[in-house]
Amino acid sequence: MAGPEPELEYVPTGNPLPWHLLPDTAELGENGNLTIGGCDTLELAREFGTPLFVYDEEHLRARCREAVAAFGEHAIYATKAFLCKAMARLAHSEGMGLDVATGGELHVALAAGVPADRLVMHGNNKSAAELSLAREVGVGRIVVDSFDEFDRLETLHTIDGRTPKVLLRITPGVKAETHEYIATGQDDSKFGFTVSSGAAAHAVARAETSRAVELVGIHAHIGSQVFRVDSFASACAVLGEFANPLGLPELVIGGGLGVPYVEGEEGATIGQWASVIQKAMAEAGVTARIGIEPGRAITAAAAITLYTVGTVKDLPGIRTYVAVDGGMSDNPRPVLYGSGYEAFLPRAATSARPRRVRIVGKHCESGDLLVRQASVPDDLAVGDILATPVTGAYGHSMGSNYNKVLRPAVVFCRNGDARLVVRRETYDDLLVTDLG
Repeated sequence: MAGPEPELEYVPTGNPLPWHLLPDTAELGENGNLTIGGCDTLELAREFGTPLFVYDEEHLRARCREAVAAFGEHAIYATKAFLCKAMARLAHSEGMGLDVATGGELHVALAAGVPADRLVMHGNNKSAAELSLAREVGVGRIVVDSFDEFDRLETLHTIDGRTPKVLLRITPGVKAETHEYIATGQDDSKFGFTVSSGAAAHAVARAETSRAVELVGIHAHIGSQVFRVDSFASACAVLGEFANPLGLPELVIGGGLGVPYVEGEEGATIGQWASVIQKAMAEAGVTARIGIEPGRAITAAAAITLYTVGTVKDLPGIRTYVAVDGGMSDNPRPVLYGSGYEAFLPRAATSARPRRVRIVGKHCESGDLLVRQASVPDDLAVGDILATPVTGAYGHSMGSNYNKVLRPAVVFCRNGDARLVVRRETYDDLLVTDLG
């Protein structure tokens, strides 16, 4: 659905951290420490402990507004990037709908008070229980992904007579230039009905004759962390050719806009991405209402993660390892996909970073690393608070309790106020489901 990107052939320069990788409200406080949302990050580390996800609430809201300005109510936030009740409420309050891909994500969104009709239910293998719940609460759209899902929906219809509005997810045969694990628009994909095989046309025919669904549109998603926006234009052309003859009122292009993580990377804004999509759809003769589903583009750059340095191990002639109090349990992306990150010290956010180190976690895996090649200031030492930027997407949501490490807290910062939205787990939390 969404997540990681390929390992970057990235050699750090030793320059100060590129400021554009930080949240919108990031600045230096009077004492020289980095502040986010008017909150001193070192004070946050002292108050809430580390590891700690620090989100810039104004940044989140600004990105939501940018998406809504371009697509109105058809701008849907992809909750898989980052979801808690506070985030669900924030996106909804800014006019976005929410897409959910499991019963768990659906439960959190509903618990946050998001109206069911503003939710879109995704997933390539929705269970009968998940579909039943989605239909019972009245989600706005169900994105049908397979013929087996049709079977389940039709069985449920015979029981309760409900007829949900649905989109059909098609695979347009467009291969985005991204990691193979998150390229989803090519024919060889676990998602959707392929156009080239005729499966998509067959799915449309079945939906049009089925009493179990009301077909209102077509959906596609070509992949994640896509920097080449012409990939989206290519998808729009294929989608237009397929969808136009159907005369359906809705056409959703999904999400996947690439986000810069390291020095030298640049990405399109949500507004620029929207312009490419809208232009390509117009050229394809599409008259349906266009929808998008950004996730990473909303949350990734909105947050940094704070860690405490616990060990510095220098191996002369080999490398220096800097171990922090988190790791693959709060950010598995570098381990799973070789994702690149920067690192810096919030007490010296504008300082040069000439020292080359490898930043690793505390887990019992040699592969437990956060930054393979990191630049840090020369005076980094045990006890320092170290930060990695652009960690607002797929860190918290993909995290784990590996080695029974406690999941971090999450704070939203705005106008000098730090609001705890997810508390740090306790050791007793680890035993809640353990029946002994």
